[in-house]
Amino acid sequence: MIALTGELGVGKTVLARAFIRALCGIDTEVPSPTFTLLQTYDGAGGLQICHFDLYRLEAPDEALELGIDEAFADAVSLIEWPERLGGYLPQTNLSVTLLQSAGADQRQVMIKGGGDWPERLRKAGLGD
Repeated sequence: MIALTGELGVGKTVLARAFIRALCGIDTEVPSPTFTLLQTYDGAGGLQICHFDLYRLEAPDEALELGIDEAFADAVSLIEWPERLGGYLPQTNLSVTLLQSAGADQRQVMIKGGGDWPERLRKAGLGD
């Protein structure tokens, strides 16, 4: 589960598109799930990818109606606006926070995670 956080327009959907196209093919159409709340994709090797945009959620329980708990168990889940999940956000998520930098085309990225993510990030040279 990858939680994508940041202000409106900072690039969460752009990052999700790049991730999905890396796993599903560069020509994969990746519309924003802003109005549908969920788009699913079939990646290589039967890997399922669920892209959630929870901006329009009014209560965390609404995410259960989308099948988010099943997605956490069976798929790679990319979640924009994960703070809307409240207590349903797993502590074992990988959190990717995008921040606007001084330049219009620059972003600062902060990555942290729970569960086994700290060790995995250290091994990848991205941790403390």
